[in-house]
Amino acid sequence: MADNKKIQIPRLKLGNQGLEVSKLGFGCMGLTGVYNAPLAEVDGIAILIDAFNKGITFFDTADVYGSHANEVLVGKALKQLPREKVQLATKFGIAGMGPDGMIVKGTPEYVRSCCEGSLNRLDVDYIDLYYQHRVDTSVPIEETIGELKKLVEEGKIKYIGLSEAGPETIRRAHAVHPITAVQMEWSLWTRDIEEEIIPVCRELGIGIVPYSPLGRGFFGGKAIVETLSANSFLVAHPRFKGENLDKNKNIYIRIENLAKKHKCTPAQLALAWVLEQGDDVVPIPGTTKIKNLDDNIGSLTVKLTKEEDLKEIFDAVPIEEVAGDRTYGNMKKATWTFANTPQKDGNV
Repeated sequence: MADNKKIQIPRLKLGNQGLEVSKLGFGCMGLTGVYNAPLAEVDGIAILIDAFNKGITFFDTADVYGSHANEVLVGKALKQLPREKVQLATKFGIAGMGPDGMIVKGTPEYVRSCCEGSLNRLDVDYIDLYYQHRVDTSVPIEETIGELKKLVEEGKIKYIGLSEAGPETIRRAHAVHPITAVQMEWSLWTRDIEEEIIPVCRELGIGIVPYSPLGRGFFGGKAIVETLSANSFLVAHPRFKGENLDKNKNIYIRIENLAKKHKCTPAQLALAWVLEQGDDVVPIPGTTKIKNLDDNIGSLTVKLTKEEDLKEIFDAVPIEEVAGDRTYGNMKKATWTFANTPQKDGNV
């Protein structure tokens, strides 16, 4: 099994605007609940410090995670770390949930108030990478990015990012102020962004930050070799339910068998595949367990050849065999869901 003993986590430039991060990031969302019960604050802080001590310096949170609690926790962890050596990313734009789905806001006034709120909760002077979490279809992207540009000029944020934005939205935003990174779901069983989003990002020199690179824990064995917690939102996720899960288990078994060949865990193999997609790709797996953190770091030692191994892994997960949507319920209504003929403005 690949492990993380004395692993030097590489550093790279995320996008071409100058932001340097660790090749592997840490998604903080789960520390305050979602997949399992929230961690005790002291335990959440401890895992972030451990991640930093092992070479991960790129931490991803959002104002909506834990109803602000996630940013507070991350801020407390930062007090025990050298701030200048941490690349802190947070997000704004999801104002809540309504009967028709996410309530998304992107007005200049809202952008500024969210930034001030995040700076306060994180207790920092600046945010390294500030993402628009979801695109507000009622506000021209130029207005939203225009306000973010002002925040850059004021030194409150250093770099601008987008999450779940379509190709034309990315282009329009980038024309107002350079976009440093685009965060999208990307894993072995969610590859929709490869056709349009990835080429646009690479054309414009924008880094790619895959969230849920382990398929929301699926490739780590969640719902296959583990029992889902009753309070986990995964119990309602289409890919983890009923017949869909029964079908998807076949995919897990294939990856499990390939992992044995590479002498690593299924999670390490799945994450190694994402890591191999390019030097402009920085996945942000999250976890609440040190052993899983170590497992994720160990994926950096899994050696895959471009021609044979990557194709074998790719072929083990035929996208047409993946059962269930990548997201569920009202979440779809505020997410660019990659229909067969996606809207060209990306603001779906």
